[in-house]
Amino acid sequence: MPSYAIERVDSWEEYLRLITDTPYANWAFRGQADARWPLLSALSRQFLNFKISPGEWLDQEERILRIFKRKAHHFLEHPPGVGAEFEWLALMQHHGAPTRLLDFTWSPYVAAFFALERATVDAAVWAVNPAEIRYVEKQTIAGNAIHPLEMDPRREGNYRKHFMEAKTPFCWVGEPEAMNRRLIAQSGPFVVPGTVDRPVEDILSGYQNPKQALVKFVLPLAAVRDKGIRELYRMNITYATLFPDLDGLARSLALELEFNWARMWNRSQT
Repeated sequence: MPSYAIERVDSWEEYLRLITDTPYANWAFRGQADARWPLLSALSRQFLNFKISPGEWLDQEERILRIFKRKAHHFLEHPPGVGAEFEWLALMQHHGAPTRLLDFTWSPYVAAFFALERATVDAAVWAVNPAEIRYVEKQTIAGNAIHPLEMDPRREGNYRKHFMEAKTPFCWVGEPEAMNRRLIAQSGPFVVPGTVDRPVEDILSGYQNPKQALVKFVLPLAAVRDKGIRELYRMNITYATLFPDLDGLARSLALELEFNWARMWNRSQT
């Protein structure tokens, strides 16, 4: 039985009720198109899918970060500082590299869009509570004491010390100092796990108050998607607005096919 909270909603209206003026008002959210998917970073999935020996994970993570730093300057007018590793990771994440960062958003509506837009089975919106994860002076996990306020990965040296080289299973949530247009459009922080061999829900299950740290909203496909994605479209939450570039515009056309208003009007008249 999961130690984190699970909310299974029966309608789009119930989801709105749960996220509006509730304890979840200041949480960060992530939508996933399949409720069965764990909260694993792209880096973790890469290691697991290709059965890379766990003893090599740290070296491989360091290697791809080093390669990106050495070569990306050809394409950047203002690259991050050499020691700004979290900024480099955010840049890598933005361009599709496998990192340990997981994209979240402060908007439960944006998270619902990512959960529902291409869902063909029951989807999920996960939510994490920064008050329990980041804004505490001390946290005891599996008998180990950590001090989240001192472990901010944006401080030079902290990412390597507290994340890459540490063994304590913990998480941090927040934004990089410099946010790109996509992060701004998506109101997007990252969740950063201290270890990459376990999904975030397993890590947060080891916290002192896991039900206050993590909740999973299960969105049944038949009950939620049609109304939910239609209402999000009317709110102008689409790939074109969340990815303000040509790629986002192109990806948004799938919804234009689904919500062709002339077709929908003609169908309603028959």
